Amino acid sequence: MVKFSIFLRKRADINQTDFVDYHKTQHAPLFTSLPEVKQYVHKYVQSHAVPVALPGFPDTYYNGITELWFDDVASIGKVFGSTQYLAIVRPDEEKFLALNECGFLITTENHVM
Repeated sequence: MVKFSIFLRKRADINQTDFVDYHKTQHAPLFTSLPEVKQYVHKYVQSHAVPVALPGFPDTYYNGITELWFDDVASIGKVFGSTQYLAIVRPDEEKFLALNECGFLITTENHVM
């Protein structure tokens, strides 16, 4: 199993509360409505930044994280390269994300504790 973590940066003209609300109530249902998502995504988790400062750490850059679990890397491409994703979901992302400031990692997990 592989995990696709997307580090989210909101658009500058949207506040954090509106970003979280849109991500939860508009974007998530749209994304999960795709047949490819239902077929290939095993788990989908959204996490949103908590406004806190930690001594010795820089300010938080990202506003949230989307985590998606797949059987393999090829399945990620089947979702994010699908015609429906590109036509429906990708334009929606532009409504609340600064896409050029988002990042991602594809990883395998090593459970320590």
